[in-house]
Amino acid sequence: MKMKRASKIYTALIMIFLFAPIAILLVFSFNEAKSLSVFTGFSLKWYRELFRDSETLRAVLNTLLLAVSASLISTVMGTAAAVGINKLRNKVLRSTLDSVTNIPMINPDIITGISLMLMFVFVGRLFGAATSLSFWTMLISHITFCLPYVILQVLPKLQQMDQALPEAAMDLGCTPLRAFFKAELPEIMPGVVTGLIMAFTMSLDDFVISYFTAGNGFQTLPIRIYSMTKKTVTPKMYALATIIFFVILSLLLLSNFYDEEAMNKRRQKKKSKEK
Repeated sequence: MKMKRASKIYTALIMIFLFAPIAILLVFSFNEAKSLSVFTGFSLKWYRELFRDSETLRAVLNTLLLAVSASLISTVMGTAAAVGINKLRNKVLRSTLDSVTNIPMINPDIITGISLMLMFVFVGRLFGAATSLSFWTMLISHITFCLPYVILQVLPKLQQMDQALPEAAMDLGCTPLRAFFKAELPEIMPGVVTGLIMAFTMSLDDFVISYFTAGNGFQTLPIRIYSMTKKTVTPKMYALATIIFFVILSLLLLSNFYDEEAMNKRRQKKKSKEK
């Protein structure tokens, strides 16, 4: 009994430690005053101020454009790469590809950002480009570090899938491509959706790599907030952070709901086969 009580207390302390900063941010985003320590009254003042800040809204739109583009492209490329890795029969080559895939995740962001910046500058000068860094360099950089997360979400689903499904589809007259879309893709869709959401959140959150690969005419939200910290961060940033938090929370709940639905469908299929 004492051990159970101690474990509950420990878990509660960990949860408080993790979520107390977010709770404080949520509360003070509705604070009427500019104070960061005294809550003077409930108000939507800082939300109104946020929607009047054209530069911040432009940075939000840039961030969303970048995150959506990077997540969609990396999901398509990552799914194709996961299918290719899953079909490899050479264990040495497969383990090598697994290790290479993990490098962008374990490599420090600052190393990745600097190396990508140097590569883009080198290529730009090689072709005589006026500006080496732009939206496109940031997009390539975000795709680079989002790809491993998609692969790691899709690959386990491919390994769990019944390997006879695509063969059965081709025996019934499907081409290999049509067999993938008709038989394989529905089975691995929970992993694809989870990989898409992870890629989106990773791209949305990134600062270090974006800072090194951004051009002069394109500013993302993390870079915008960093530039504001040199002067002062107003509570309207708390309002923006609150909106982003609830958007990400909604995506997480959607992903969990989708996974649960997929698991229920599999259980129903198993029960129908057993009958």
